[in-house]
Amino acid sequence: MSSYIFGHTTPDSDSIVGAISLSYLKNQLGEETTPTRQGEVNPETAFILNKFGYEAPELKTSYAGEDVYLIDFMESSQSPEDINEANILGIVDHHKLGDLKTAAPLEMWVRPVGCSNTIVKQMFDYHGIEIPKELAGMMMCAILSDTVIFKSPTCTKEDTKACKELAAIAGVEDYKALGMEMFIVKSDVLSATKRELVLRDFKDFEMGGNKIGVGQLEVVDLSVFDEMKQELFEAMSELKAEGERHSVLLLLTDIMQEGSQLLVLSNEADKINHAFEVTLEDKQVWLPKVMSRKKQIIPFLEKQF
Repeated sequence: MSSYIFGHTTPDSDSIVGAISLSYLKNQLGEETTPTRQGEVNPETAFILNKFGYEAPELKTSYAGEDVYLIDFMESSQSPEDINEANILGIVDHHKLGDLKTAAPLEMWVRPVGCSNTIVKQMFDYHGIEIPKELAGMMMCAILSDTVIFKSPTCTKEDTKACKELAAIAGVEDYKALGMEMFIVKSDVLSATKRELVLRDFKDFEMGGNKIGVGQLEVVDLSVFDEMKQELFEAMSELKAEGERHSVLLLLTDIMQEGSQLLVLSNEADKINHAFEVTLEDKQVWLPKVMSRKKQIIPFLEKQF
């Protein structure tokens, strides 16, 4: 029986491509696996899949009784509701340890790098398995996405090394130009509803008994949000009420200016002020040099909550 491999609830390019790449590796090693996804594919990921000729993994939201591998997450808040009824065989991730528990030992590939596909590349190398040209191209793009073309503070030498090696396999000479093309696609915020934008890269975290939702939108020009912030706040307010969230934060990240405008709706705004040593004005604040939710936002919120 096939095992399933999937990423977090609101999948990004790393989790979608990671499910595909890890599944290919496992299948080459003689283990039958199927890549799946928990949510809709975003425009950037659709661009990557189309460029390299891949279909999106099957949409699947229930895994009770199934054998599964998790990639790019290990938090119950980012899992299917019936994750405790699934048998977790392994986890490949680049985030902090989460709160999931297993009944048996499992395979763990967890590294402090900028992208899960960097780890999958290392797994290919470890097992001596060749990576197909098109798959290498997608893995390269996932690394460029997660590291914001190497600008993110989460980016490591291992990420740049893996990206360059994958680019060589894929036959892509100017991979940074491709990365910028990818981010221009990612910057299209006019074709989606404001709710879809907030949820495009959105994760829930449990902090001190509170549910904190944090979304992020990365663009090449922050001015695209000038006329829609009020509508974004309205969408955030709906999500806050629906999910009984203590706080909803949205990072509007400008990859050219290398900083983020933080939008905040919170039951305790002072906690947000203290977390980042700022003062919110009209429920927002500019955070220079802040590019990473994982490294520059979540740890500081956790200290407060």
